[in-house]
Amino acid sequence: MALVPYAEGWGLQGLRSPWATFRFAGRTLRLRQDWQRLGVAAVVWDAAVVLCAYLEMGSVDLRDRAVIELGAGTGLLGIVATLLGARVTITDREAALEFLESNVQANLPSELHPRAVVKELTWGKDLDNFPPGAFDFIFGADIIYLEETFGELLQTLEHLCSEQTVILLSCRIRYERDNNFLKMLKGHFSVYEVYYDSNRDIHIYKAQRHSHKDDF
Repeated sequence: MALVPYAEGWGLQGLRSPWATFRFAGRTLRLRQDWQRLGVAAVVWDAAVVLCAYLEMGSVDLRDRAVIELGAGTGLLGIVATLLGARVTITDREAALEFLESNVQANLPSELHPRAVVKELTWGKDLDNFPPGAFDFIFGADIIYLEETFGELLQTLEHLCSEQTVILLSCRIRYERDNNFLKMLKGHFSVYEVYYDSNRDIHIYKAQRHSHKDDF
């Protein structure tokens, strides 16, 4: 899998650690990491931590809402969304699924396991396995770093979105290509920055179909 720079808040040492521990939704979460085997798909990035904190602040009501996370990696964001009351479909490419499932199972109480489903989703390719417009929220943390995936990601967002679906994307703007994706997104959705963490240099963008631009 492609690599990205190590310029995250807790540095290379944290990324290479076999475990990452966080406190969200009243629980201590201990996530396995495996940089050596899976690269960027298997470490917790700052963008996921910031979006989890944003959700925990009560910025959106997730109780009994249908959520899908794209490019879930370690599963932190999907796990936190489940703990906050959502029904979550947690997705990534096939190579990361066993690792992802192990973190989800280990960090959710057994009674919540049915509310968090891990599924394979390769952007632009597995869309028939996901009903169009079936989700209230789409989450993505640090998923807009590979330019060659931008078209497939946009196609996936368009398939998954209904008129009411809210997209929340959390990211660090590292390169001009990251801004280029935001421009592409604005061609299909109304996009606004709703939060910025200056300590970690992480932006959270909210997007909906153009007909709902006045709802922001």
